[in-house]
Amino acid sequence: MRKSLLIAGFGAFPGQAANPAQILTEDLRRRKNAFALAGIDLHVAVLPVEFEALSPRLCRLFAETGPDAVLLLGVAARRKRLSVETLARNRVSLLRPDAAKQFAWSRSIVHGAPEFLHSPCRAARLVALARKSGVPAAVSRHAGDYLCNESLYLSLLMDRRACFVHLPDWRGAQLNRAARAIEGMAKALALD
Repeated sequence: MRKSLLIAGFGAFPGQAANPAQILTEDLRRRKNAFALAGIDLHVAVLPVEFEALSPRLCRLFAETGPDAVLLLGVAARRKRLSVETLARNRVSLLRPDAAKQFAWSRSIVHGAPEFLHSPCRAARLVALARKSGVPAAVSRHAGDYLCNESLYLSLLMDRRACFVHLPDWRGAQLNRAARAIEGMAKALALD
């Protein structure tokens, strides 16, 4: 039975003109045949780093692709290793503007919704796969307070089997190695 996998990475935003998540996402789009050979229908998208546009974009992507699993990618420039997020909070910072220079209108992502949502992905297994590929990785319990956290929260709230991976600000050979690791992690997530 074929599985449907959506990989969505964030685009550029203030302070990150070339987002490694977008670069990696576009690289994975070119590996669609490798996913097909594994029995996975791959759907790939770049997410806007905009509070107002994120939720409608995710809703459209879920309606169009009907994914069995969702892998979300973003950058956490100060981190030194790939981080598999396990927890999303119903919180967003009111202090940081998005790529459209707009601020969130509320600290809550969804009023009246649960404060925390846990990702059902097997984070330790995904971390082990990354490390096996030579990529430093760790499980993380904090997806931040920006749109990365919001995308994971909304995906989980919409009853999606979602996982979020933060990438350090890697380039060149480090990013190529991460792409191979993420490909293996994505296949495992889809087939789990």
